[in-house]
Formats: sequence, structure tokens, C-alpha cells
Amino acid sequence: MVKIAKINKEEAKRQLGDVPDDKRFWCHDGKAIKNLKELRKALNDMSDETFHYHLGERRNDFSKWIREVVGDDKLAEDLSKAKSRMQASQAVAQRISFLEHKI
Repeated sequence: MVKIAKINKEEAKRQLGDVPDDKRFWCHDGKAIKNLKELRKALNDMSDETFHYHLGERRNDFSKWIREVVGDDKLAEDLSKAKSRMQASQAVAQRISFLEHKI
């Protein structure tokens, strides 16, 4: 079970902001991602091969990065269920919209 924290304005801004340079998500295709908007764009643009590389057996790099670096358990849970780039992109887009409405 995922514990969902209440999101206030400051937390929404933090989750939408850039992560530190040393915490960026490095895609298999060489792109570096520093925030949720870049993740959404990367998911839309990357190949299915790159997407599935990060969803290897028993791993979900996107979900792990969101949980451990961005600190968004809700989005991490949603990404852990995504089976395609478009499902993952849609989950990120919905979360961005939700967070932007909190600001």
C-alpha cells in the first residue's frame, strides 16, 4: 500500500522543479531528465526499445526515480502500472496538471 501525502503549494512546486544535477535520470538513449515536464517529453519522444530497457524484468527505473528522487509516491505507483510509453506519459501529464493546480 502506498502512503499518499497531502500536497501543499510548496510541495507541488518542489515536485515540479528541477532535481539536483547529480540526481538526474539518465535514459538509455543518452538524454538527461531533470523534472517532470522533461520526463513527459522524453516518454513521448523515446523509442519503445528505450522505454522497455528501463522496464526490464523486475525493474521500473522511471517509478524508482520518481519515488526516490522526486519524492512522489502517487506518480511512482502510477508509473509502476504503465505498460507503454503512452500510458506512462499520460500518467506524468495528469500528475503535472494536478500539481500545477496546487500552485
